[in-house]
Order: sequence, then structure tokens, then C-alpha cells
Amino acid sequence: LTLAGAVLISGVVALTLSPMMCSKLLRHEENPSGLAHRLDELFERLKQRYQHALHGTLNTRPVVLVFAVLVLALIPVLLMFTESELAPEEDQGIVFMMASAPKTANLDYLNAYTDQFLDIFKSFPEYYSWFQINGFDGVQSGIGGFLLKPWDERERSQMEILPEVQAKLDRLPGLQIFGFNLPSLPGTGEGLPFQFVINTANDYETLLQVTERIRKRAEESGKFAFLDVDLAFDKPEIVVEIDREKAAQMGVSMEDLGLTLSTLLGEGEINRFTIEGRSYKVIAQVERAYRDNPDWLSNYYVRNGQGQMLPLSTLIQVHDRARPTQLKQFQQLNAAMIQGFPIVSMGEAIETLQTIAREEAPEGFSFDYAGASRQYIQEGNALYLTFALALAVIFLVLAAQFESFRDPLVILVTVPLSVCGALVPLFLGLSSMNIYTQVGLVTLIGLISKHGIMIVEFANQLRREQGLSRREAVEEAAAIRLRPVLMTTAATVFGMVPLIIASGAGAVSRFDIGLVIATGMSVGTLFTLFVLPAVYDLLAKPDQSPSSAAVPSAG
Repeated sequence: LTLAGAVLISGVVALTLSPMMCSKLLRHEENPSGLAHRLDELFERLKQRYQHALHGTLNTRPVVLVFAVLVLALIPVLLMFTESELAPEEDQGIVFMMASAPKTANLDYLNAYTDQFLDIFKSFPEYYSWFQINGFDGVQSGIGGFLLKPWDERERSQMEILPEVQAKLDRLPGLQIFGFNLPSLPGTGEGLPFQFVINTANDYETLLQVTERIRKRAEESGKFAFLDVDLAFDKPEIVVEIDREKAAQMGVSMEDLGLTLSTLLGEGEINRFTIEGRSYKVIAQVERAYRDNPDWLSNYYVRNGQGQMLPLSTLIQVHDRARPTQLKQFQQLNAAMIQGFPIVSMGEAIETLQTIAREEAPEGFSFDYAGASRQYIQEGNALYLTFALALAVIFLVLAAQFESFRDPLVILVTVPLSVCGALVPLFLGLSSMNIYTQVGLVTLIGLISKHGIMIVEFANQLRREQGLSRREAVEEAAAIRLRPVLMTTAATVFGMVPLIIASGAGAVSRFDIGLVIATGMSVGTLFTLFVLPAVYDLLAKPDQSPSSAAVPSAG
């Protein structure tokens, strides 16, 4: 909408304000001098050299066309070896950490270890502040953030600091700690960046076995810094079995037993009191020393119906067992999620898990995605559909304007060639195929089409007015339109320089858009100046023979 609105306003200005300004500001000088004269001489020499080069190119038209076909054939190859992701990582000025303690640990255990984070963070010159929230998802887990100084006060980016922070956090015993960057695009879901879901109608034990095999092979691939499975039978649980028959004989009801255990262990709030204007809770509960050990359950007493105090050890049996922390479903099927941080692109990480899952998962298992991974899958093929629709719409609009299907085909032939030029820096690793580079590629369609329109329209006009052949007309039109083509290209490329050299918030996304448009526009202009005339000479409406020309009547 922004691009379309800007172009619409620009068109209105070009048809109204620009002609008026030309009539008031432009001057016609018989003998120009100064900078304008030197520029005219420069462009005239450039025009002559270009005419000479274009004439030689059209003499070898088959070679030019074969070269163009080879460039087009490179596009799928470049796409195949270009990293793809939903969005590049941005320097947001904060490194997040997730800390996990053993399942038998409590909040005091977690606090004791996470308090050591501060000394590690302060060892970095980029340190500004930090925070830590323990008990984030149960008393065994916490999440925190290492806030960095503003961009202009540090030399290293968030992405450069993260591996060093992770290396120092790994030296802390007692916790499993993982540093990560937040997704640069909002609305991609919660959790870690990579989320691979395995579904089945089978039981959770079988699901866990299959998921662990897939996770192990994924870790062995070396493409992930960390992988975790959210399904695990590792949560310790104390099971109290009541001898109901003996309890009934001793006059102890289940209600009395439940109320006793709830009062002693349940942290129930029974009242509040106020001291010096502050309100405090009254919680009935035995002290921690008498409830941390399950053996103390045998030393508690319960009152029976006759008012006698009976030891619980005569009525209960205590034993341990492991249970899953949570049992999830996805798409109404039992599900387990493999989530983590890939050290390769999102596309390569997903492809790796897909291959492993197809080999390891038996019949009755399927896989899906969540979070940023699901967003990537849903948006991954949107580029090709958007690109095809944009080309189709432009082709139909140009066909209506030129009243021909040949001319739009000639105009748009350099669009995929410019896309090939834009893919080269992505192939070389300067960026990746993401939502921002896709926007740049779609923008290229309109920018490159302008060059073709200028040359083809003028060539058609020369053929109508001066009766030139296809080749003569396109050579003359390309030479005359060389200056506006180069000026348009220079204006666009130099307009991308602020995006390419951007720093600070959102710098990576701006760099990606600027890089694709600048390289695509430069390469596309080169193809427009040499390939488009050759295609016009091949596909444009054939020249009229002298016998078919109109003959005036002898009246």
C-alpha cells in the first residue's frame, strides 16, 4: 500500500506540477556552458559508445539470446543454494536467557544460581542492565534478559555478543541455560524460534520414544545449538495411598484426611492482618523443615470421629513415581514438540527435521509446525505466487495500453534477469531469502519495467513516424533513452544507500531491502540496455514490406 500510494501520488505530480515547473524554471540556451555543458558532452560521448556497442551486440543476436536464457536458468540454481528464513535477526539490544533447574529443585535453588548471572553480565563492556523472572513456567524455570547499551555506545552487535554470553553461562553448574534472540517479526508465536510438532493417535510413551530418536539424530546433524522435547516423564510425584478400610474402622473420614493434609501442606490463606499500614497473609502450614521430606508424612496426626489423634503412618503408604509435566495435543492428536535454536537458516533446519522424521517416524505419525516455523512454512511460497500475480497484472495493463501482447512481453523480459542479479548477493551470503528481500524483489518488477516501457514506446513511435525497421528503431530509441534510463537507475540505487549503510534498530531489514533493489536495479539496467533491444528485434511486430504499404490514390 505504501509503494502503490507513493507511485500514485508521483504520477499525479508528474502530470500536473512537473509540466508547470518546467515552463517556469527550464531555460533554453543556444550556447550552454558550465556544468550543464560538461554533462551534455559526457552523455553524448557515452551515447555514441553505447550505440556502437549495441550495434555490435545486435549483430550477434543469437549469442545474446542464448546468454539471456542461461541467466534465466541460473535463477532456480541460485534459489536452491540461497539460505531462506522468515526474517533476519535484528539487533534489538537485549539477549534473553532461559534457565531450567532439575525437576527436584525449588525456587530457592533457582534463585541461588540465577543470582550469579549479574557478575557474568557485568564482565561485558556492553552491559547496561538485566532482569530475571524465576518461576516463569513452574518453580524449576526462569527467564531473564541482558540489556545492552544503545547502538551508538557499543561496537559489537547483539548477534556477536550472544555466543560469548552463552559460553560463560555454560560454565555455571546446576542449571541448563540457553541464550537466544527474540524473533524480529512480531506475531510469530511464543516459545523458541524453531518448533517442530510430531502428532499421533498412539499413546504418549510411544510418542516420546519416536520423538527422542528424531531429536537425537537432529542433534547429531550439527545444525542446532540446542534442542529440547516438551514431553518428558521426569516430574517427581509423591503418591499417598490411603487404606480406606482401616480408616473406616478407626473412625477417620476421607474428608478429615483431606482437610488435614491440605492444612499442613497446602499453603491455604486463612486470614490477613495489618501492621503499620501493611497487610500480611496468614497461612496455616507446617514449617519447611517439616514438609520438605516425604518421610514427615508418617509423623503427622489426624483426628478421628471420637476426637482421638491417630498417626497417619497407620493409614497411608507413600511411594514415588515420575509423571509428565504436561500432556499436549495438537490438531486433536497427541503431540510432542521439538524446539530449539538452529545455527543454520530456518529453511535448512526445517528440511533437516522433515527428512529425519520421515525416516524415523513409523506409520501413524505425522508432523506439523508451530510458532515462527509455522509462519515460515505458511509464508514460504508466498513470494512465487505474489511474483507471478504481479507479472500477470503488469502484463495485462501494458497489453491494454500498447494494444499488443508482443510489446509487454518484450518489456517484461528483463524482469527475471534483474531478479537473477538481485539473487547473486543472497547466494554469496550477504543476506538470505526472507520477507524483506521478497519485498525488494517484487518492487524490482515495477522499477525495471519502467526502463522497458521508455525504450519500447519510443521505438514504436519511431517506426510509425519515420518508417524505420525494427532494428533501426530500437537502436535509435535505446540511444536516445539512455540518459533517462541511467538517471532513473542512479536515482534509485543512490536512494538505497541510506538503507544499505543503516545502523541501529531495524538495520538488517533495511539493508536487505536496499541490497536487493540496488543490485537488481543495476544488473537489470544492464540487461535492459543490451538484451531488451535484441528481444525487441526478434519479437516486435514485423516490418511492413514495400508492397503492403499504403499507396495513395491516383485521384
